[in-house]
Amino acid sequence: MALTEHDNVFFFIPNLIGYARIILALIAFWCMSTNYVAAGWCYVISALLDAVDGHAARAFNQSTRFGAMLDQLTDRCGTMGLLVTLSYFYPKYMFWFQVSIAIDIACHWLYMQTSVMVGKTSHKSFDVKENIIMRTYYQKNVLTFMCCANELFYVCLYLLYFTYGPLIFGMSLFKLLAILMAPFALLKSLISCLHAYVASIDLVALDMRERASKREKEEGKKAE
Repeated sequence: MALTEHDNVFFFIPNLIGYARIILALIAFWCMSTNYVAAGWCYVISALLDAVDGHAARAFNQSTRFGAMLDQLTDRCGTMGLLVTLSYFYPKYMFWFQVSIAIDIACHWLYMQTSVMVGKTSHKSFDVKENIIMRTYYQKNVLTFMCCANELFYVCLYLLYFTYGPLIFGMSLFKLLAILMAPFALLKSLISCLHAYVASIDLVALDMRERASKREKEEGKKAE
């Protein structure tokens, strides 16, 4: 059955913004090794649109599972593309960029997948009994700040490969921002590990419930 215009999720406004983010990220990837100005602007705009699509989803009542997954995958792939470039630019620190990539992908994938399996309406939803750090992290202002700080740290490292940028008190603005944002980038990686921990607990609890249910059914059949 064909979707009506109103119900065609593929063309919801936040998802159209998501497609634009993908295009901008691809342009940024293409230009990253040759044109840092074009790459920087495309990457930053793509990252900033991450906040816009959420507002659009709420404003137009167009929040969807497809949109949430598209948003999450775009975030992960965009950051990973930049980290791959940083590994090439700063081979001395390649191991740490590789660790960051592994943590980001594995922990977020496990958390998103588990959220779906346990029936949460959103990976950002928590009840009052759940982890207080995660509840705090997913407060709107906290999440926005942490994501911006993380992206700003990596973007500044990228720009520093090409230019020092404006000087503030004799120090490169990009270097200063990278130093200031580094603790938040590290904290975000640690919180990503917490994502995996929380997801693992939920997933094991689901396994235990399913195994208990299976045993009850088997015992019921034996009793018959």
